Amino acid sequence: MAACLPFDLGLAPYEGEDDSLGLSLNDDPLDILLPMWRRELDRRRFLTTSASSVAAAGLPLSYVQEIASRTAAARTGQSIGMAEVAAVRDMVRLFSEMDERHGGQHGRSALVQYLRDDVAPLCRGRFRTDEIRQHMLSAASRGVHLLGWKGYDAGQQGLAQRYYLQSYALAVESGIPGHDGFVMRTMAMQGLKLHRPEHCQALAETGLNRARGKVDVQTEALFRVVHAHTLAKSRQRHAAVTEAERARTLLAADCGDEVPFWALAWGPPAASVYSRNAKVYETLGDRRAAAEQYARAAASRPATYARIVALDLVASAELQLKGGGIEQACATWNRAMDQMNGVRSVRTRKAVKRMRSDLARFRARGVRCAAELDERAVEFLAVI
Repeated sequence: MAACLPFDLGLAPYEGEDDSLGLSLNDDPLDILLPMWRRELDRRRFLTTSASSVAAAGLPLSYVQEIASRTAAARTGQSIGMAEVAAVRDMVRLFSEMDERHGGQHGRSALVQYLRDDVAPLCRGRFRTDEIRQHMLSAASRGVHLLGWKGYDAGQQGLAQRYYLQSYALAVESGIPGHDGFVMRTMAMQGLKLHRPEHCQALAETGLNRARGKVDVQTEALFRVVHAHTLAKSRQRHAAVTEAERARTLLAADCGDEVPFWALAWGPPAASVYSRNAKVYETLGDRRAAAEQYARAAASRPATYARIVALDLVASAELQLKGGGIEQACATWNRAMDQMNGVRSVRTRKAVKRMRSDLARFRARGVRCAAELDERAVEFLAVI
């Protein structure tokens, strides 16, 4: 097999492109983000119109007009208040919901345009109080974080990393307790996924330390379960299991304060904890516990989280197959594919291709459920 070049893995730009843009932290993250957004849109003009029109069609026109009128304050010289912060949060939440329902390749250019044309001017506007400015920068950080997630879902890991770094810079500038640590948590997760553990445990530990005692218990559970995964990867079995148990204990505790906006990037915290705990047990070799946690995660998410529910079910099916349960695995894979309808995601396509490869030996033996599932997979890959 031919050796993969860095840009094939999404970790480096093609020849002739600037390989440093986004890989530094500046006093003003917008000085880096604005040229990044310009280049994204310049390279994807054929997507821009389509993505924008689809995004607009999915939102009530009156709601879009309301948000536009509220964010216009930055351009008229009016001082910016919490109404504008709420408008940005609402729009980022809608983009997040669209992302989970339809995949990361849907609405990406529209999100870039919204952050560039509406959110960036607001971040540089005149605020009524410093607290309002903090919340605006935090909301912007969540939007940039979502762009990183979209890059991740498209397999463009280098671009995702750059957006995560700039999301971190905005979170730091906001001064909102725990938000910067949450982005560090995300970067640790990306490193684990890419099998590049060099800084993952340090990122997870530092993120946890920045949040501990400053966030609600459900949010702290999100930090602890990623820390547990990094411990498992470094073969610290007892410490990993202990930390995973702490995360579950926190979920069962009195919720207390409300989960902050930035911590809801992947929906309900409980489902995220179950899914990550599954990865902890999978890393430690406990397939049964891992499969149960993946199934629990899928059952804990709202139906709108189609992509991540599908991927949790796929992971559960793969573990069931490794345990010898071909019929159970096929049933779970079928449930996963039910969720994938209409999802545009590199990760879901890879999951289906991987499934076909895993089932090949069972098709050859004439196992009916494997043959029927493979036919469905072929149809899926031909359409999506």
